[in-house]
Amino acid sequence: MPQLNLPRRQSGFTLIEIAIVLVIIGLLLGGILKGQELINSARVKNLSTDFRNVPVFIYGYQDKFKALPGDDSAASTHVTGATNASTPGAASKRGDGVIDGNWNSATATDESYLFWQHVRLAGLAPGPTSTAAADYAPVNALGGRIGIQSAKPFTGMNSGTYFICSAGVSGKFAKQLDSQLDDGDTDAGSMQAGATADGTAAANGALDDATTYTVCMGV
Repeated sequence: MPQLNLPRRQSGFTLIEIAIVLVIIGLLLGGILKGQELINSARVKNLSTDFRNVPVFIYGYQDKFKALPGDDSAASTHVTGATNASTPGAASKRGDGVIDGNWNSATATDESYLFWQHVRLAGLAPGPTSTAAADYAPVNALGGRIGIQSAKPFTGMNSGTYFICSAGVSGKFAKQLDSQLDDGDTDAGSMQAGATADGTAAANGALDDATTYTVCMGV
């Protein structure tokens, strides 16, 4: 008798197997998203800690030496190895209770730049004390520069004797920071954000989550 060529039955996944695979994929995606959320929360916490720590450095130094770090005209006498600021402005500006210079200054003789050397040599903050060190300038958890100055970084800021600025902060993180440390409004209050922090106005309205900003807070 001639043989019949019957079609082969093709094997495939059952509905139960497909459902199991989808559940596993869902669990993996959920774990990844949760892990990313935890990482982001940790970054915001570190950024927030930076803003809280700098006033501690200021008050700790003032308690010890009755002077302002960076602005201390007798820093080399108070702390071994410290450099007295010689810029910006006239010598009469040293010891006047004002941290002169931009928060992101790269001039090793500026008060705002030497602020970090003074608080580190006083044992108040970690980091290199040589102003020539490649990693002397402090950075935040995102790699952006951190600094301090007395001049208002944004025109709308009315409160604060000193202003701490932190660069390279995404809009998403900037909004979270403002909610934690201020009033939740990034273009008003003691904490504001903008594309730059050089005395111009803060960014108006809602910040773009993916765009990076400089966030400043008055203390």
